[in-house]
Amino acid sequence: MAQTTKTAKTAKKSKPAKVAKASKPVKTAKPAKALKPAKAAKPVKATKPAKQKMPFKPGDFVVYPTHGVGKVVSIEIQEIAGHKLKLFVISFDRDRMTLRVPVSKATTSGLRKLSSRKKMDNAMETLKARARVKRTMWSRRAQEYEAKINSGDPIFIAEVVRDLHRKAGQPDQSFSERQIFESARDRLAHELAAVEKTDLEVATEKLEELLQAA
Repeated sequence: MAQTTKTAKTAKKSKPAKVAKASKPVKTAKPAKALKPAKAAKPVKATKPAKQKMPFKPGDFVVYPTHGVGKVVSIEIQEIAGHKLKLFVISFDRDRMTLRVPVSKATTSGLRKLSSRKKMDNAMETLKARARVKRTMWSRRAQEYEAKINSGDPIFIAEVVRDLHRKAGQPDQSFSERQIFESARDRLAHELAAVEKTDLEVATEKLEELLQAA
């Protein structure tokens, strides 16, 4: 008996393949804007170095602690060890000497202007006060007097003149006392003469009168 062959089931109809969607067109990037050229920097002007203000000028009277009153005759520049140094040239008639002080060290060296009239008046009042002599050895007192004279302060110098002055009837000064007294009196008289614009002789007489009247 012939075997009947089953007919294969008709295959299911295959679904048509999906058509791929067309991709969206890629936007082309806009060309970058050209950068503006940077502005050239303005040249910086070189600053001029500030001029150093001079505390004194030629013709000024000044006081140097260890030499007293002097006069600035000029300002000069000298080259020392390869460095230029500006100097005050000061003449001291009393000691017949010339001193050169660096401008940069004028303040620290104690160089100063003449005292004011008020300070000189205070120094004159000091001369009229009562002497204050310490009961210590002369060598120690002499050192203190020298330190006061070399301070350059007219009031301290007036104290030395007052304490070492001898009136009529008082014991005479020793040689060393006389030397220190005259040094202090002359130093004070020089500054008084410069402040009052008078002669050294006139200033010295004024001091002697004040001492006698005390």
